[in-house]
This record gives sequence, C-alpha cells and structure tokens, in this order.
Amino acid sequence: MTISPPAFARDRLTWLAYSMLAFIGFSQAILGPLMPFLRNELNLNYTQGGFLPATAATGLILTGLFGGWLSRYIDRRILFWGGASTLAVSIVLLTFSHTFGLVLITILCMGVGGSLTQAMIQALLSDHHGERRAIAITEANVAASLSTTVTPLVLSGLQRISVDWRAISILSVLFFGTLALSFRRVPVPNSVQAAPGKADGKGGLPLPFWLYWITLVFMVAMEMTIAVWATDFFISVVGLSGKDAILAYGAFPASMLTGRLAGSRLTRRWPSKTLLAFALGLTLIGFPLFWLARIPALNILGLVIMGLGIANQYPLTLSIAVGLAKEKTNQASTRVTLGVGTALLVAPLILGSLADGLGLQKAFGMVIVLLVIVIGIIIVNNRFLVRNAEQSK
Repeated sequence: MTISPPAFARDRLTWLAYSMLAFIGFSQAILGPLMPFLRNELNLNYTQGGFLPATAATGLILTGLFGGWLSRYIDRRILFWGGASTLAVSIVLLTFSHTFGLVLITILCMGVGGSLTQAMIQALLSDHHGERRAIAITEANVAASLSTTVTPLVLSGLQRISVDWRAISILSVLFFGTLALSFRRVPVPNSVQAAPGKADGKGGLPLPFWLYWITLVFMVAMEMTIAVWATDFFISVVGLSGKDAILAYGAFPASMLTGRLAGSRLTRRWPSKTLLAFALGLTLIGFPLFWLARIPALNILGLVIMGLGIANQYPLTLSIAVGLAKEKTNQASTRVTLGVGTALLVAPLILGSLADGLGLQKAFGMVIVLLVIVIGIIIVNNRFLVRNAEQSK
C-alpha cells in the first residue's frame, strides 16, 4: 500500500522562509544596477569593476566552505537571523563606503551574510516539508525572482524623483525590520536528526548528491553565461542596436519568472525528476534557436524557450540533491552555495576569455557542451539510484 505524502501547507515558518529569500533577492540584486554609480564615484575601470561581482561570488564560496562547519556548532536560528542581519548592515555600510577597498569588504560581507541565510532557508524548507520540499523550494524561488525584478525598478524610480541611490539602504533596512518584527516569535528549528554538535555536517555526503551537485554547478554556469553575455550576443552577433538588445534581453528574466510561476504549480502534480527532464528538454530546444538563428525574432523566441527551461533547473535540482543528503541538510545546502558561488565567479570569465580568442558566436558553444554533460550525468545518476533502490529491497 502506497502512502501519499501529506498535503502541502504554508505555515508561518514557510512564509518566513519565502519572505526572507525575497529580502535576500532584493538586496543581492542591488549590485548590478549600482555598478555605473560605483564605477563613476570610485573612478573604476572595467577590470576593477569586475572585482565587485567577483567579490560577491567569493562570499558565496566562503559560505560553502565554512557554513557546514558553522552549522555543527551554532544554532540554525542564529545563522538564519545573523546572516540576514549581516546583509542588511552591509548594505548600509556600502552607502557610506567611499574607497574601493571598503566597497569590496562590504560586498564580501553582503555575499557571506545573504548566502548563509539562503543556505539555512534551503535546509529549513527541505526539513520542514519533507517529500513536498520541491514545491516549497520552487515557490521560494518565485519570491526571489519577483523581488529581484523589483530592485532595478526601485532604483530607477529613485533616480527619476532625484533621490540619491543611497536611499536604497533605507528601504532594505525597512524590509528587514518588517520581517524581524513580523516573524520574531516564529521558531527556526534545527534538523530533527541533527542539532548543533551532533550528526549534521559529520561524515561525507553520498555520491548521488555530488553528481547532482556537479549538474547544479553547470546549470548555474549556463544561466550566468546567458545573463551576463546575451545582450552582447544580440549586439555583436545578431546585429541589434544597444537599446534593442537590452529590450530583447528583457525576455529572459521575464520568461524565467513565468517558468518559476508555472513550476510552482507543476511540482504539486509531477515528480521533480520528471519536471527536471522537461526543463532540460526546453533548454535543449531553445538554446540552438537563440544561438544559431539570424532573425532577431527567432533569437528572442529561443531565449524565451530557454528561459522557461532554465527557470526551474536550479530549484528542482536543489530539492533532489538536498533530499539525497537525508539528515545532512545544512551541510548539503552550504555545499550547494559553494557550487553556485564557483559558477558565478568562473563561468562568465571563461566565456569572456573564449570570446576574446574565438569570437562570441563560437564561445557560446560552451553552453551546449555544458548542457549535454548535465543530461549525461543525470541519466547515469538516476540509473545508479534505481539500481541501489532495487538492491536494497
């Protein structure tokens, strides 16, 4: 007799996780739109400006390296609220930083604080919702996508009413303060099987987790490659003007948001592995159209299809990987953060280097290579899991 998992329910703890991830998304999305202002005020060239997102990625890597160790000895509630507080304070300090060195330090603290809380959110949702974790993680990423979309609009609005960009720190503090007051009494439990100082973080994670970890790194690498270089691709390869290229690129985040909204509903009806296969299929259809077409409408259509596929690759793979870690959810989530930070740091740089030597058109071939590798690893990993399940019966 098959026992169905309990119905998915959003309680106060779930809403806290969603709201906090929205705060993290809003705060971390500040850096991109602020880049022109920071470069102008600090007299930075493009190379120096490139250190800013690289420093944020370094913060994620540090969390990935040491977050699991911290979770062994420090209560999850402290890490959850401590990381978020660090993020909020760092944004305020960023607005008072007038030297390149101080800006780098504050951005590093933003990366560490935000990614530490995000890792705790991922582990928390996985523990709290069990077999329904895919629904929770996908919905949480919808909240993050919505807030990330709002950030540039807020900054643009401030500029239109002649308010200095530094006012964004006030909005961030108000956002965080509202969450702290609204959810201060909501407990943030440790893993049922792993309180600080006990099992979680000790011992290795299983091989299937690491195989999904590799695919997740490659997926994030694909997403970041498109996010960073698609506008240049529209200009230099497709032949659009700068304004038209920016407008064309806007189809990508819009399709990502649409895909995640759809994914949050589909996870209620379909298994994560089935939806992941469908998402990879969409990406496999969309990317060649975006990459090889020379009619702008077709390139944009390919980007939209690819965005719909890429949208749910991260949350679905994350939910599968963390589920394979069993009681080691804190450790698994921080290792995922390590992978994300590595992809954010390395992937755009590799493609940029390839573009310098081969041209942007050929360099984008890296995406199809990563996609084929991802599909291959997932097929092998799923067969490995099925074989182990059969042997354990």
